[in-house]
Amino acid sequence: MAIYIYQATYTAESLRAQISNPQDRIEAITPTIEALGGKVLVNGHPFGESDLLTVFEVPDDTAAASFALAVGAGGAVRKAKTTRLLTGGEWVESLRKAQRAHYRAAL
Repeated sequence: MAIYIYQATYTAESLRAQISNPQDRIEAITPTIEALGGKVLVNGHPFGESDLLTVFEVPDDTAAASFALAVGAGGAVRKAKTTRLLTGGEWVESLRKAQRAHYRAAL
């Protein structure tokens, strides 16, 4: 399974609604990830640019994209970012492939 970080910023309307009716929105997204064959690894509400951060695993990139699309289509998020994490083994494989890439920097 692949691991992803999803960061989102709520719309002003969504924040107003959550202030009026406080609720844990993380509980709302967990079943969405599980329906795509995945699992939430960690999540929370960070200070700063994002209002929500979720680290989750799903079978592939299309499942991760499906999650982001479903949340985005709900209208409560004004900005979101999904980042795929490489495992240590994938990182090493990428480094080995880079050895054969034959790129020359303009220095």
